[in-house]
Amino acid sequence: MTAKKKDPIRLDQITPEEKMKYEVAEELGLLDKVLAEGWKSLSSKETGRIGGKLAGRRRRQQQSAVKEE
Repeated sequence: MTAKKKDPIRLDQITPEEKMKYEVAEELGLLDKVLAEGWKSLSSKETGRIGGKLAGRRRRQQQSAVKEE
């Protein structure tokens, strides 16, 4: 088996969805843990909190886009 590469994350080259995920992780104080150990290091509770906040943001973005039309 080959070892996985540990390339540093380039925040300027990620998709807008991933950028939002990193922003939420930062808001929750989890960004340092993610950058150091990866997403696998998070507990299911922490991952769920990130997912819940992401869903709420997407919902608000969709609602504001509909209101602008």
